[in-house]
Amino acid sequence: MSSVETVSALERRLNASIPQQAILGEVAARLKKIGRTAKLAGFRPGKIPAKVLEQYYGAQAHQEALGDALQRSFAEVAQSKKLKVAGHPEFDVKTADIKADKIEYSATFEVYPEVVIGSLSGESMERLVYEVSQADVDNTLVTLRKQRATYEVVTRAAQNDDKTVIDFVGKLDGEVFQGGEGKDYPVLLGSGRMMPEFEAAIVGMKVGETKSFDMTFPETYHGKDVAGKQVTFTITLHHVEAPKLPELDAEFVKSVGIVDGDVSKLEDEIRSNLTREVARRLKVRNKDVAMDALLKITQFDVPKSLVEWESQTLMQQTLHDMEQRGMKVGKMQLPLELFKEQATKRVKLGLILAEVVQKHDLKAKPEQIKSLIKEYAQSFDEPEQVVRWYAADPKRMLEVENMVLEENVVSWAMGQAKTTDKPAVFNELMGNS
Repeated sequence: MSSVETVSALERRLNASIPQQAILGEVAARLKKIGRTAKLAGFRPGKIPAKVLEQYYGAQAHQEALGDALQRSFAEVAQSKKLKVAGHPEFDVKTADIKADKIEYSATFEVYPEVVIGSLSGESMERLVYEVSQADVDNTLVTLRKQRATYEVVTRAAQNDDKTVIDFVGKLDGEVFQGGEGKDYPVLLGSGRMMPEFEAAIVGMKVGETKSFDMTFPETYHGKDVAGKQVTFTITLHHVEAPKLPELDAEFVKSVGIVDGDVSKLEDEIRSNLTREVARRLKVRNKDVAMDALLKITQFDVPKSLVEWESQTLMQQTLHDMEQRGMKVGKMQLPLELFKEQATKRVKLGLILAEVVQKHDLKAKPEQIKSLIKEYAQSFDEPEQVVRWYAADPKRMLEVENMVLEENVVSWAMGQAKTTDKPAVFNELMGNS
């Protein structure tokens, strides 16, 4: 007989037993296998008597057989009682004599929660929308030209996009702080590499001019000595060069990859690329809105074991990213607590999505999967090769299927809520603000 008791909201404890006869056959089989290769003084491999094998390897074989028997017994009981087990059980063998006729044990484990999706009808959502304009195309052309700009010395006052060379001294309470001094220091105005207030102070200065101004560093500034504090800078401008943009002609168009130099083809390609990237970013933003709404209306406990697994995954991803950036991580481990909040959210969303997909039949259709792959492939020189690359690997196809599932859930959620369209700001959407 077996019984299941409730320990907490999701934690359960199974109490059961295994007859010794269910283990002995497996022990004998394991000893026979060990005997084929075991090396003992005075015996040839494969010729060691059963009693001798039992003497040397019996405990090991019995322990391994018991472990397998516990797993089988637990799986059988869980299936018969229709338990939705989350994670792995922790076994506790109650019988002191492992050779007793019956081995009593308990298994502590978690079950999946019941996920009941609340109503979205009372929720308000803003769906970001955007249509690429000719101005966006023109601005991108200007950016491309700026990337290929040449510079020439000018005598006018410095302005944005100029290359400048300065001396500067920064003082905190009358003393030069660490990193607060530089000579013949290059500053590209408008690049954002210096603090905005610092660059703004250079704009309008002429060569040979010296200026002093006060500036307050943000609280989050990496230099702890000056973070959140007001300092005084003195700047002397030595050199100004203004950008000279290349003409938007056939020669320029050829330099960016359009072989025949047709300006209209370059504009079409830019518009196409911007449209794809805008669509991708809108999907990400709108998915976040829909998922936050689903989290808000659906409350349930999350299995700790699943959160721990997800935390481990996030930690490994973080270490991998650090390694990709050239950092030496070796056997470094990061505290799982750092990832707990994000892991909990991801586990919750996974369970919510599974419930919504099943309940409302939002499974990914083959044509949706093909369409998404085709859409993604358009950004490559040989789209058909990309399509074949996906089709050749079931894991890659599954990734696309999951993306379609998410899109289906987002569409469903926004259809249930009070959803209004909100025009996006291009620079904010593209991260150029």
